[in-house]
Amino acid sequence: MGTASSLVSPGDLIEDGYGAEGGEACEIPVEVKPKARLLRSSFRRAPRGIGASFKSTGSVELEYAAEYERLRKDYEIFRVSKNNEIASMQKKEAKLDDENKRLRAELQALQKTYQKILREKESALEAKYQAMERAATFEHDRDKVKRQFKIFRETKEKEIQDLLRARRDLESKLQQLQAQGIQLYDPADSDSDDNRTSITTAGTQCEYWSGGVLGSEPSLGSMMQLQQAHRGPEFAHSLIDVEGPFANVSRDDWDAAVASLLQVSPHVSQVLWSNTVRCYLIYTQETRAELHAFVQTHSSGLKRFCEGLGHFYLNVCFPEEKAALYTEERKMEIERSSVCVLLLKSSLSSFVVEDVEEAFVKCPDSRPLLVYLKMGDRKGECGGASSLSPATRELLERVNNADKTAKVKELLGLEMDDSGVVEEREDVYSGDVLWDLHDEQEQIEAYQNICSTAANHSFQKYIDGLNDMVAAPPPTPPLLVSGGPGSGKSLLLAKWIELQQKHSPNTLILYHFVGRPLSTSAEPVLIIKRLTVKLLQHFWSISGLSMDPCKILEEFPRWLERLSARHHGNIIIVIDSIDQIQNAERHMKWLIDPLPANVRVLVSVNVETCPQAWRLWPTLHLDPLNPREVRSVINTACVNTDTKLTKDQEKKLERHCRSASTCNALYVSLLARLLTHSRSSLSLEKTLHHCLSCQDTVALYRLCFKVALDALNTDRERNAMKELLCLVCASHNGISESEVLEIFSELSFPALSSLLHSLRRLLIVTFGCGLIRFQHLQACEAVMQEFLDGARYYALYREKLICYFSQQLSQNRVTWRVADELPWLLQQQENRSKLQLSLLNLFVSQNLYKRGHFSELLAYWQFVGKDKVSMAAEYFDALKEFERGCESEASMSKLANLYETLGRFLKDLGLLSQAVAPLQRSLEIRETALDPDHPSVAQSLHQLAGVYIQWRKFGNAEQLYKQALEISENAYGAEHCSVARELDSLSLLYQKQNKYEQAEKLQKRSIKIRQKMARQKGHMYGFTLLRRRALQLEELTLGKDSADCAKTLNELGVLYYLQNNIDAAKVFLMRSLEMRQRVLGTDHPDCAQSLNNLAALHCERRDYESAEKLYERALDIRKRALAPDHPSLAYTLKHLAMLYKRRGKLEKAVPLYELALEIREKSFGPKHPSVATALVNLAVLYCQLKKHSEALPLYERALRVYEDSLGRLHPRVGETLKNLAVLSYEEGDFEKAAELYKRAMEIKEAEPSLVCGKALSRLSSSGDTFSLRSPALLPHTSR
Repeated sequence: MGTASSLVSPGDLIEDGYGAEGGEACEIPVEVKPKARLLRSSFRRAPRGIGASFKSTGSVELEYAAEYERLRKDYEIFRVSKNNEIASMQKKEAKLDDENKRLRAELQALQKTYQKILREKESALEAKYQAMERAATFEHDRDKVKRQFKIFRETKEKEIQDLLRARRDLESKLQQLQAQGIQLYDPADSDSDDNRTSITTAGTQCEYWSGGVLGSEPSLGSMMQLQQAHRGPEFAHSLIDVEGPFANVSRDDWDAAVASLLQVSPHVSQVLWSNTVRCYLIYTQETRAELHAFVQTHSSGLKRFCEGLGHFYLNVCFPEEKAALYTEERKMEIERSSVCVLLLKSSLSSFVVEDVEEAFVKCPDSRPLLVYLKMGDRKGECGGASSLSPATRELLERVNNADKTAKVKELLGLEMDDSGVVEEREDVYSGDVLWDLHDEQEQIEAYQNICSTAANHSFQKYIDGLNDMVAAPPPTPPLLVSGGPGSGKSLLLAKWIELQQKHSPNTLILYHFVGRPLSTSAEPVLIIKRLTVKLLQHFWSISGLSMDPCKILEEFPRWLERLSARHHGNIIIVIDSIDQIQNAERHMKWLIDPLPANVRVLVSVNVETCPQAWRLWPTLHLDPLNPREVRSVINTACVNTDTKLTKDQEKKLERHCRSASTCNALYVSLLARLLTHSRSSLSLEKTLHHCLSCQDTVALYRLCFKVALDALNTDRERNAMKELLCLVCASHNGISESEVLEIFSELSFPALSSLLHSLRRLLIVTFGCGLIRFQHLQACEAVMQEFLDGARYYALYREKLICYFSQQLSQNRVTWRVADELPWLLQQQENRSKLQLSLLNLFVSQNLYKRGHFSELLAYWQFVGKDKVSMAAEYFDALKEFERGCESEASMSKLANLYETLGRFLKDLGLLSQAVAPLQRSLEIRETALDPDHPSVAQSLHQLAGVYIQWRKFGNAEQLYKQALEISENAYGAEHCSVARELDSLSLLYQKQNKYEQAEKLQKRSIKIRQKMARQKGHMYGFTLLRRRALQLEELTLGKDSADCAKTLNELGVLYYLQNNIDAAKVFLMRSLEMRQRVLGTDHPDCAQSLNNLAALHCERRDYESAEKLYERALDIRKRALAPDHPSLAYTLKHLAMLYKRRGKLEKAVPLYELALEIREKSFGPKHPSVATALVNLAVLYCQLKKHSEALPLYERALRVYEDSLGRLHPRVGETLKNLAVLSYEEGDFEKAAELYKRAMEIKEAEPSLVCGKALSRLSSSGDTFSLRSPALLPHTSR
């Protein structure tokens, strides 16, 4: 038998006999058993029978032998094949080793190449960064050179205009003198040795004409022309500067009107600008229950309400049994109170009568007054007037007689409501720019407090020096006011600002008074942001201001340059104690750059801490007081307090106040207060002895502390005074009276009031933004030395404040005070864990962010050690935790506000991808909890669209803005500030997409809305002044007919017009006209003024026919009474021409516009921008009359004047090119029209709109150029 292995060798091909393809033979492994077993098994399997032959057994053995031989051959074959495989594997291994060596060599070569490329990349990046730095430096230098050239050009233009103006003045004076028969002799022909020009006329003595005409004080007409050269409108846009306040009616003069009011009412009462609502309660023993009910039931609700508005609330009450001890304090508190409440029944006490006299009788119009008169009990007691005592009845009659304006409200026997619930104020959206009103109020109060200081220092020579420095020709570096500590720098600047506001109402003055070095007022980012916002507030919008601290500091010079070119007047920036700003030299780099021609900067510094680079600026140094000034200050204080000094005491003081540290203004003022603090001669001699031992202001302040402590009665009050001063020193911005009363629960309000009154008299503390603060830095230093042992115990008092504000935080009382103080205190204590916990209180961070303290919030997180991403993650986790507990509608509304604040915060951080989620969540919550058409939904859409714009997703942003616009229009109407905001945003979006036509339409609509809102609302502070001034003037009009009384009536009419009280304005203006006609005659120029104002009122009511008649009468009078180029004539001429144009009487308007052009050419010369404005106005009128051939040369001439005077890229040039393009298109010259329009668009792209209005030059007109696209003016478009 055989097997397949014996027939076919492995690897041979086998052919298929059935026609299929052949295959390759394979070796099949076979298990071979030992031969012996095979033999045994074969025997067992087939037992041999009887008679079996040996032949069969042999054959079996032969078979096994053959099998063995076959197996041996198979083994040999297997062994050979395996050896062959091993040999091939060894060859492959050798080949792989060679390949491995080759690959390793290639890898090493690649690594070397990679390292070389990496080094080249790093060098390329370094070269790139160096190139970028060089480019940035070049850009900065180029901008600097451009600014310098622009300032140089404007300066030379101004000098040329001044020379031309002076020449015209001289020529006009020469003509007048020649007309009067005065003969002028040439100095060259004169025989006089002094070479003076002699002027002689009949009947007069010989006088001399001095040669310095240009240096003399300008006349009224030249002053008007100088102001017009800065302001632009040559048609006497307002005559406030020419004829006094309120000469003509125009709501466009709102800022100038308020500035003129400051001349009459420069300061307002402390009640109006105090941040503390003080309720002064006057009661008797019979109404003690009503007092207790008011305090227990209503005070907490009023306090929460005031805290929601960002104010403090304080009940002011003096117990009847102790009222006699606090006579001065009661008068002071009544003067400072916001509202006075009188609780009466039948009996009276002497102190009640005194308080009622002070609050209700002497000055009843200064605050709201409330009288609660309890007429009877509930148990059936007879009530009525018969139950009042004669003294009570007499007092009430006096109150009623003094109440001329019916301000006193009487509650007769009314029961008080026991609910005490005051709804929380809804968070009002304030726009895209976040700003803290407390910072602004702090500055206003600082200025008011300094100006109200009764100082007797003679600053006239320094004020004259400041005036000379400010009047110096540009370019002018910042002006430095230097002096020692306490030399009176702040007082000088405040008095100078006050005088500037009176004498130069067109000058925009921005001031900032820096407080303590670590306070909010010394934060550089907040200072620059506040100044930028104050600049932008004089325009229609303050959008576009960055929140990034670095960008705020970097962009301020650009804002200042652009806005100075658009302001019709000068801009003065005053920064007091600039050296107290943190890193002042680094953060105030813009001071080194050249300033625009109409900008002046004044800064005050301590002479010891002034940076070296600033010492090269023009400097006005305040010298110590001389002996005469020292004597004057001390004598004035003694006279006011009936204190008499002996001759010996005066000599001692004179000898003492001779060193630099003892004759500065603060030291002498403080010394005078100390000497007059005690009235007895014995204590005066003792106080003088102690004063003479104090060699500086800090030592004198320490003496003040001892004097104040000795004046207190109990150890508890002395300890309270020490604790109070230490807490003020350890706090961030100060501490309020209500907080002091809560911290020291055992301290009564009368004791606190007496203590603060004493400290204020000694010039130790003052009030700012409702907070107790040190009046001077030296007082703070004295507290540190006297009570804090050189700041050793600082941490203890900070911990006490931290415990107080942390307790408020635990009670969910997150006010602006908690957000201001707690994080700062924890940062000073370097407690990072608690600081992080306070920041993760969402309402603390929200309060800081919404008040514009973005840089402060970032600084806290950097101190904790968190970057932007981890900070965002922490806020997300905190918000999710807060959301789990939100169930009510109010809590969901708060949650939506928190999500929106987080989204805006992340957007300002540059984390756009993370900002989308919280803003979308805020939108979802408001749509679900409120209503899809609620205005808050529009707010969320607006913020979300802002993120998409930065993300360059303009399609999504446009859709969201349109939804927000639709919701705002449905909710507020088509003329609301929210609608204007959405229109502005859409306009900016279209500008980014190069859709200028759509952007311009939206922008014009937004401007109209903002102009209308500004006319209706105005400025609240300005309205307060308007109303007060109107009440003052009404009392002056009750006398006999006179020119002054008629002028007052005219001013009243303008005041009521500015308040939108048209009916009252008409009454007073009519009375003024009738009185002027009776007193002055019908042809007097003052009658023309009244006619002009009445015409403006009729235009307001759209009674154009009556307005036209009045304007024509006024024009006729002024033509006969005034010079041909008088500004009042031009004013009437302009408005009558506009009225003709509005009514479609174009033919009658043409001669008026031609006369206007003639006046402008005479007043300013043919190359002035105002002449170009008149040319454009006349050309537009000719185009509307289809006189294109006459309009074309006017346009071309105007274009040349604009290009020569304002530059080829000025917006005025673009407007004129656009009008020329429209004219060329109508004439059929399409190629020229396309070329002109293209150039106009290039100019528009080169200088985008800064704010919502067009960019006007300082030398251009105020915007009386009309476009050809609007042939008919809408009412109220221009006034």
